[in-house]
Amino acid sequence: MYRRRYRQIINFFASHLFSIALWDVVFPRIGLRGLSKRKRPERLRKTAADFRELAIEMGGVLIKVGQFLSTRVDVLPPEFTNELAGLQDEVPPASFDEIKQVAETEYGMALEEKFLAFDESPLAAASLGQVHRARIYKPREQTRPGEPGVDGSDSYSVDSDEVITVVVKIQRPNIEAIIETDMSALRTVGNWLDKYPPLRRRADIPALLNEFSKILYEEIDYIAEGGNAETFAKNFKDNPQVRVPQVIWSYTTKRALTLENVWGIKITDYEAIAAAGVDRTEVANRLIDTYLQQIFEDGFFHADPHPGNLFINPIPIMPPIDNVIGFSAQKSSVFWQLTFIDFGMVGNVSEDTKKGLRELLIGVGMKDASRVVKSYEMLKILLPGADIQLLEKAETAIFDRFWGLNMSELSQIDRDEILDLSKEYRDLIYSLPFQVPQNLIFLFRSLGILSGICTGIDPEFNIFDHLVPYAQKLIVDESQINLTQIVSNLSQFALQIYAMPKKLDTTLNKLEHGQIAVQMPEVTKQVRYLEKAVRQVVWGIIFASLLLGGVQLQISDEETLALIMFSGAIISLVIMLISGRRK
Repeated sequence: MYRRRYRQIINFFASHLFSIALWDVVFPRIGLRGLSKRKRPERLRKTAADFRELAIEMGGVLIKVGQFLSTRVDVLPPEFTNELAGLQDEVPPASFDEIKQVAETEYGMALEEKFLAFDESPLAAASLGQVHRARIYKPREQTRPGEPGVDGSDSYSVDSDEVITVVVKIQRPNIEAIIETDMSALRTVGNWLDKYPPLRRRADIPALLNEFSKILYEEIDYIAEGGNAETFAKNFKDNPQVRVPQVIWSYTTKRALTLENVWGIKITDYEAIAAAGVDRTEVANRLIDTYLQQIFEDGFFHADPHPGNLFINPIPIMPPIDNVIGFSAQKSSVFWQLTFIDFGMVGNVSEDTKKGLRELLIGVGMKDASRVVKSYEMLKILLPGADIQLLEKAETAIFDRFWGLNMSELSQIDRDEILDLSKEYRDLIYSLPFQVPQNLIFLFRSLGILSGICTGIDPEFNIFDHLVPYAQKLIVDESQINLTQIVSNLSQFALQIYAMPKKLDTTLNKLEHGQIAVQMPEVTKQVRYLEKAVRQVVWGIIFASLLLGGVQLQISDEETLALIMFSGAIISLVIMLISGRRK
């Protein structure tokens, strides 16, 4: 662990958390709320600028944190997100000599021997690695490292005479030690935050950081990332509107990943998208539709959809798309593909979680507050003791006022209206009966990034235009499942009716012969309590009698008998106490 790096991160968070507590907690309570409010935009800008400077200087995990925050234009103020936006492109590259050393160690040979050509200038620099262009012979066959080749050998591939351009992602040097240092610092900060009770009730911060650390270490296993890319490509193999780069396994190791070159227009380069004849509204629509499939159908999703990992690729020839269901029709003047890269961070949705998310989607799509609250319970989002009726009432009020509005309309809602709603449900807001389940944190993170990206691409983006038809589709699927269940239940019911006469005859015979005993659990329970009380009273009487008898014998100088009486009294007291504690 790098001690100096650790102290630098700790000092940054300590100073800024102290500033936040002072301005946003202390000052409003001593009559300086107006001053705190006036200074807030400038304080946010300065905090973001300080963090951006620190992240650029240090790289590593801090870059990922900043990239996530920079995309939250839907919930964070522009003073904050504008300052962090540069982190998508400002990651300083490592020197080529360092990158070359890592690559040659992985390949076991010089780059000049492995590749036909290798560009020393990086195509892109990321927090954990950087990408270079290279040229190779196109492989005829593809198998993963460690799997037998097409001829039964351990070779990965057989090369052809065709030369292709590829991109090679190589890890930064000493990245594991950097991750260890950064996560150690973040855990210290997390322990500070965990001491704040309202936050501790809603999120297990240490557990979340442990999960984040686990994901980061998985992200620097490039063989696993290549497998994730192939899984994603398989899920979208029938959809020509989505593109995933092919993994070149013969040039891939744990710390060096070689992919088909799919570089295109960055999804946040709005001018270039428009110049290419691509409709921005269509881009936002397709992006959200891909995630609906990933989450609710595939159960496998790209968990790091920041703008550096999403491209638009216009192509001259339009493939047939008649069989693509659930995706928007082409509105652009050219055919284009939405391209995903960087599959180091992926998430899996369990069947139970998928059921809860489907319930949530149907509830929101159908404006059904009870289903929404039920989904909260299924997903374990609610804290114990939450007021379900009040929560349903609040959800209904929110649906009545905000359902169906796009992002632009939501941003123009009158502040007084929000305050009135807050006052009406102040008890609910004060208690905040929500928690952050560990298994949902990266899904929520991905959805948060998506919300920000879609709003940036299309300010008129309306999530309800996608949720409603998808919810209707889920309802149809649910109805088909329910029909099957109804048929099954009816079959079981018919069998029960068929067997009922025989069961009734058997019951009447037992009743006639006095063989039926009526069981009343509550009465039985009360009788047991009464028996217990009677036993304690009996032993209490015995204890008192032996004690008084011993006293009388002691007075009469019958010490031996008195000792026997006292011993009996002690024994009876112990028995009485034990019987009183026994369940």
